[in-house]
Amino acid sequence: MEPFVGVGKKMSGSTVRLQAVAAVNNYKPITPPLNFAQTPTKELFGVNVFSDAVMQERLPKQVYRSLKRTIERGEKLDISLADMVAAEMKAWAIEKGATHYAHVFYPLTGFTAEKHDSFLEPDGKGGAIAEFTGKQLIQGEPDASSFPSGGIRATFEARGYTAWDVTSPAYILENPNGTTLCIPTAFVSWTGEALDKKTPLLRSMRALNQQATRVLKLFGHTNIAPVYATAGAEQEYFLVDRNFYFARPDLLTAGRTLFGARPPKGQELEDHYFGAIPERVLACMLETERELYKLGVPVKTRHNEVAPAQYEIAPVYENANVATDHQQLVMLTLRKVAQKYGMECLLHEKPFAGVNGSGKHLNWSLGNSTQGNLLEPGDTPHENAQFLVFCAAVIRAVHKYGHLLRAVIAHAGNDHRLGANEAPPAIISIFLGDQLTDVFEQIKNGKVEGSKKAGTLEVGVDTLPPLPRHAGDRNRTSPFAFTGNKFEFRAVGSTQSLAGPLVALNTIVAESLDYIATALEKELSGNGVEPDKFNKAVQKVLQQIIKEHDAIIFNGDGYSEAWHQEAARRGLPNLKNTVEALPVLGQSDVIELFEKYNVLSRREVESRRDIYLEQYCKQIRVESLLTLEMGRTQIFPAAIRYQNELASTCANLKAVGYTFDTDTLDKVTALVKALQDNLAALEKVINNHHHASLLDEAKHFCYVVRPAMDAVRAVADELEGIVADDLWPLPTYQEMLFIK
Repeated sequence: MEPFVGVGKKMSGSTVRLQAVAAVNNYKPITPPLNFAQTPTKELFGVNVFSDAVMQERLPKQVYRSLKRTIERGEKLDISLADMVAAEMKAWAIEKGATHYAHVFYPLTGFTAEKHDSFLEPDGKGGAIAEFTGKQLIQGEPDASSFPSGGIRATFEARGYTAWDVTSPAYILENPNGTTLCIPTAFVSWTGEALDKKTPLLRSMRALNQQATRVLKLFGHTNIAPVYATAGAEQEYFLVDRNFYFARPDLLTAGRTLFGARPPKGQELEDHYFGAIPERVLACMLETERELYKLGVPVKTRHNEVAPAQYEIAPVYENANVATDHQQLVMLTLRKVAQKYGMECLLHEKPFAGVNGSGKHLNWSLGNSTQGNLLEPGDTPHENAQFLVFCAAVIRAVHKYGHLLRAVIAHAGNDHRLGANEAPPAIISIFLGDQLTDVFEQIKNGKVEGSKKAGTLEVGVDTLPPLPRHAGDRNRTSPFAFTGNKFEFRAVGSTQSLAGPLVALNTIVAESLDYIATALEKELSGNGVEPDKFNKAVQKVLQQIIKEHDAIIFNGDGYSEAWHQEAARRGLPNLKNTVEALPVLGQSDVIELFEKYNVLSRREVESRRDIYLEQYCKQIRVESLLTLEMGRTQIFPAAIRYQNELASTCANLKAVGYTFDTDTLDKVTALVKALQDNLAALEKVINNHHHASLLDEAKHFCYVVRPAMDAVRAVADELEGIVADDLWPLPTYQEMLFIK
């Protein structure tokens, strides 16, 4: 491929890198532009979803009403109606061009899994008919032995079941050559244990509903719809040209760069954040949103993020179970559409060192259709006892089980991000803001007189309107922040499923609501429900909670060393990495919590701990082997060639009698020797990785292998800044981050 116009022969770089840069410059979309004016967005939204409107139109009234009661009120599913639902779902899907159906489930790999089956079945007369029965809708049977089970399933024990989740709507997934009916399902073993992320999520939402309903009844509500958690996840991601992606074995296999010197310009000018979106990137975003609208995913926001080549997509909040399924679709769609535009979507938490990594901020609340959002403080939160009770339940839950929240976001990718000056620290704390902190401080002192007012912000320009100002600022360093009418769990990793964090949040808040309901019931026992007595009982419980658990509240700078020292004095755990955090899943208090609310059994909890430890070991091992391979086959040869060029130049100069110094040759020679030694040391520790337990194995990879990898990288990155550009084999940070 010829260099593009404007570069000519003066452009340095290896052949592969030159070709990649040329391809980026000469890029043309592989599909024609969308006719975005043809179909209005409102007509597009949910067009490929077997939605409530579709069910109401197509199903008999009795069947529709029964399904609605299951979806909205959690009533037991009437299996006898499954055949009628399956028949209409099949007819709708075939009208949409579907030839197959797939049970979609979420195994403990963290990725989406699906098994496709054709609608067609032989009719016994040499032809075929389209069949889809209630039994096929309700239950599937994928192989359970080849998914992570933590010992729950042995290799020879292959049977597992997928079970239709009626509360998450079926949808059509389009492909250029056809469509597939996708049915969200749970995935369990033959013995009934959860092998997936959806089953415990649904169990945790049931527990949350039960305990929240108890509290609402104590407040005198009689018409109480089921309470459910809501979620909306802000997804951060990087986009790089695929030519660069395929020229980087580390990005291709590990999802992050294992080598790469910092470019002269990174994010320090802060010019990328919320900047104008590049044309190709915006075109990709628009098509991604279009595809997500078809699937009923309520995506709302798009913008440039802090790091070069980093972006964000965020939806409106919705039922947490549906939001979790939709989040998986967001990640799949981002990857799929990016490829059409010649780009690769990188979801890893830290694809590039030295610039911000990516998170998935989980906005969480709870509510129902009759009482609304239960974390809505109103204009006078000090007078809103119901809000204060639910907010206090969260405060107590996060203080009591902060170690669990830390454990459910622990994995190899997130270790690169948590605690850096770009993401929340590993210490879990709550930011309440000035207004709520003041209210709870008043409660603690026993006398509540008022709330700080929001007020108005005068900008000082006559042509600009006065702006309503919130009663408190935001805090971007807090891992768990109250943001108006919800909490934002900012420490979740960008590749993670929402299910794990949601399971933990729902369960620990259910436990706190159980505690509050029990305490109030005890206080009110035999006293009736007189308002004065009830108010005093509420005040007593709130005061007790805030006195015992206000150590978790911190509104300051989470990055500061002073906070780390203060957190230690407060007794807040600082689990700095995955190896320190994951053993929490084996602690008795965590197991007892999940067992008490029938969310996870001891065996299910411990299996997850073992699975995640094993995944950590495998991830670091893959990265270490890649480091070894790239160091020896790409970086070392490039350095040797440059060393040879320098040595030849020195010899030639000496032969003609010139005086010269060998400073550069000496430095390169020393670095080549260090690279060779560090690679040998890495190989040695990689091969010495068999230990008595999974935890010991994980510690070896964390404390021995990763530092050895870092030592190789440090030398290689220094060489990148010295070796002649035309010899360097890998696309550089400067190219990948800035050539769009």
